[in-house]
Amino acid sequence: MLQETLHKYQIILGSKSPRRQQFLKDLRIPFESRTIDTEEIYPEHLKAEEITEFLAALKSKAIHLKDNELLITADTIVWADGKALEKPTNKEAAFDMLKSLSNHHHQVITSICLASTHKTKVITDKTTVYFNELSDDEINFYIDNYQPFDKAGSYGIQEWIGFIGVSKINGSYSNVVGLPVSKLYNELKNF
Repeated sequence: MLQETLHKYQIILGSKSPRRQQFLKDLRIPFESRTIDTEEIYPEHLKAEEITEFLAALKSKAIHLKDNELLITADTIVWADGKALEKPTNKEAAFDMLKSLSNHHHQVITSICLASTHKTKVITDKTTVYFNELSDDEINFYIDNYQPFDKAGSYGIQEWIGFIGVSKINGSYSNVVGLPVSKLYNELKNF
């Protein structure tokens, strides 16, 4: 049961993401946030989940743990047309990403690294997201009003563009938001 893990470990969330923090709050998991800015650079030959697994583990290695702490770090990318769409650097990049996702499907891949001083485990989840065709006006409206510069692929499914643009998903909704909650919960129970 999860209570055994929570009794044994102080949970540390290695993420500044308000969405990931809210998921842990909603699960009623007491946690402390602890982050160290880590350059998210990965070897060019990595593809899809290899990227997120590498980056989740990289973020984990940057944070020093005490014996009674269990660290959760995560990384999310949008994988479309054989390439990673990460966080956009400006409005033009956000527009180009959203235009490329319009009327197509893509995968959202999140990897979670669970680490203690004795054990490390990386898990990954993938969700396929199908987008309707988006007009330039819809894309510009979303970017101007929601500033999706902190989101992989330039969008948040829980925001306006998710309501009007996403026709269906195959897989975990919470994974698309940034944390596959059901998978994390089960891993925490068994850690």
